[in-house]
Amino acid sequence: MRKLNHALLASALALACASCTAEKEANYQVIPLPQEVSLTQGNPFKLNENVLIAYPENNALLQRNAEFLSEYIQQATNYAPKTKAIAAGEQVKNAIVLGLDPGIANKEGYVLTTTPEGISINGQTENGVFYGIQTLRKSIPAEAKGATVLIPAGEIKDEPRFSYRGMHLDVGRHFFPKEFIKKYIDLLALHNMNTFHWHLTEDQGWRIEIKKYPKLTEIGSQRSRTVIGRNTQEYDNTPYGGFYTQEEAKEIVKYAQERYITIIPEVDLPGHMLAALAAYPEMGCTGGPYEVCPRWGVFEDVLCIGNDKTMQFLEDVMSEIIEIFPSEYVHIGGDEAPRTRWEKCPKCQARIKAEGLKADKKHTAEDRLQSYCMTRIEKFLNSKGRRIIGWDEILEGDVAPNATVMSWRGASGGIEAAQMGHDVIMTPNTYCYFDYYQTADTKDEPLGIGGYVPIEKVYSLNPTFDLNEEQKKHIIGAQANLWTEYITSTEHVEYMVLPRMAALAEVQWTQPEKKDFKDFTKRLARLMKFYQRDGFNYAKHVFDLKVDFTPDVAKKAVVVTLSTIDDAPIYYTLDGTEPTTASLKYTEPVAITETADFQAVVIRPEGKSKVVNKKISFNKATYCPIELTFQPSEKYKFGGAITLVDGMKGNDSYATGAWLGFVGGDVEAIIDLGQETEIKRVATNAIVDMSAWIMGSTGLVVSVSDDNKEFREVAVKDIPAETNIDKKGVENYEITFDPVKVRYVKVVIKRSPALPKGHAGEGKAAYMFIDEIEVD
Repeated sequence: MRKLNHALLASALALACASCTAEKEANYQVIPLPQEVSLTQGNPFKLNENVLIAYPENNALLQRNAEFLSEYIQQATNYAPKTKAIAAGEQVKNAIVLGLDPGIANKEGYVLTTTPEGISINGQTENGVFYGIQTLRKSIPAEAKGATVLIPAGEIKDEPRFSYRGMHLDVGRHFFPKEFIKKYIDLLALHNMNTFHWHLTEDQGWRIEIKKYPKLTEIGSQRSRTVIGRNTQEYDNTPYGGFYTQEEAKEIVKYAQERYITIIPEVDLPGHMLAALAAYPEMGCTGGPYEVCPRWGVFEDVLCIGNDKTMQFLEDVMSEIIEIFPSEYVHIGGDEAPRTRWEKCPKCQARIKAEGLKADKKHTAEDRLQSYCMTRIEKFLNSKGRRIIGWDEILEGDVAPNATVMSWRGASGGIEAAQMGHDVIMTPNTYCYFDYYQTADTKDEPLGIGGYVPIEKVYSLNPTFDLNEEQKKHIIGAQANLWTEYITSTEHVEYMVLPRMAALAEVQWTQPEKKDFKDFTKRLARLMKFYQRDGFNYAKHVFDLKVDFTPDVAKKAVVVTLSTIDDAPIYYTLDGTEPTTASLKYTEPVAITETADFQAVVIRPEGKSKVVNKKISFNKATYCPIELTFQPSEKYKFGGAITLVDGMKGNDSYATGAWLGFVGGDVEAIIDLGQETEIKRVATNAIVDMSAWIMGSTGLVVSVSDDNKEFREVAVKDIPAETNIDKKGVENYEITFDPVKVRYVKVVIKRSPALPKGHAGEGKAAYMFIDEIEVD
């Protein structure tokens, strides 16, 4: 028998390996999930380097779509199919054919049909064809180098749920270069989004060139220093700045337009204008001096609405903005504009008098002054063929009549606006603020503003909430916002938006009855391979161990339920040691009935997940019946009163569900110990986050009773009110007293009466967040 030489053997092995990897299968399980996918039993279409991408001759948009598709295929396979213009009625074989079909109802809808002979992607418009291309692109494996890709035979009929599908980026706090903005736009295209909300001006930096007012970028784009951490008293003393020239902005606009993405510019007014005031101090009520702000927050100095020069300034700025940005909408902000300067400004008071602006039970005359400003700018933009969007604060006063409202303070503002007949874009912070942490375990996370919006929460958003059918028509879409106080790098931007952008994409595109989070996570694993291939710094929390700690009052236990998206094996311990494969293996929910230091981990072949740990501490009040005479805020009631005696203390994030948030009254809790019990100590905790208008307690009062009717006071402790307007952290309070035998314990946790002097909300009510009342 003849022996193969080494060269022949190597060649044979190479051919064998090539045949093993020569074919890869496509999969229509993409994000966002198409509305209708119908597969047939036919043979798949074979995508390879010999396939042609055809488009109708004399259609420049579909030609560009074809070129995009060729480029997308090359990213996955290393080969770029050729593109070709074809005449009407011309037949091509072994091709992907792009075309228009006026019979498709939705202007962004498409039909993708695959047979063994070829693929057709038709849309009512070129936009629709582009979204069909995105679906085909994402159905191909992210890594298919040199492979023939088998694309399943069948038909996809698809269209978006909402016409407005947006993502926001704040470049005022931190500036990001032109090339990254383009990369961000590419991400929007990948996720079927059609609107980029570009937040261009802030107290901390003016980022767009205005030729009539050159100091806006000469002075307003540069701050001399930046605060370190969360508004500490320390600064880095390093100049920081950057801006986009009008030519650069136009280049970015064109780049977005090619991908069917509209850029909506935001010039936030009349607040958040310190950078502009530093450049042109005469536009403020006091005349300055002002500086480009080195800190984060809301500031009293705003534009002087009584000054005619200020109003002319705004109209001049808008005139240049609409020359750069052809979008129908211009966002003019309207949020977080304190009225304190206007109250004392002679010019503003004269404007109030001249315009006949009156206070009523709901609004001050200064509220009406803001409405005057917004309405005047709206009329100016309307005269130029444009429409305005404003944050939901524009409802505080006589809202500009044709304004579209962007609801960020929860959904209530959007619901109210829809009921008033305004178009609404839902961006509720509780679902759509991507600067919030995406995990409750923030210990190893990059510094963030706070809050807690995991990917599951994003996915659960239904932008129409409980509106009736007529009101639902006014919800034109949804958007997520990325504010960048603590986001200094492009890598951090990517980490905060990915993969939450994928969850938002499905909210925006897919009908709610077709959404399923578990199915979404399976499809997300495929999409993440695109992120990885293209070098994006995406968060991987979705692969972390999911833990649910549920109180079981009847059993006086914490029931721990663990899960992963891939059903990987989970191990846990109760003594604080790190779990290994030799530890207890999780098979069913675990009931914990005594003090424990719980730890759990997922162990996969490629390694361990992050360890989840929770200290569970039982005391005499744990899982005892508890009543609150003053209820927490509806927004922050979470699991209710039992949260205060569930044996688990919250961390430094108030939004995780471990804390109950109260506003407008003291916390008064009555705990039934079940039988006469000796006690001598009561303790509790409050979270303090002055930037979020959250203060601690100013005192504890403990009273006891044998019958839950007559209470006698046994201990009182006064606590100084917080005066540091930058304070953030967890405060611990404890009160001890002579031992007493009782059944009922009443604990009063006194609130701070008002936000302190110097705070942006000075004099207004603060929230108080409490967790875990301990009785020993």
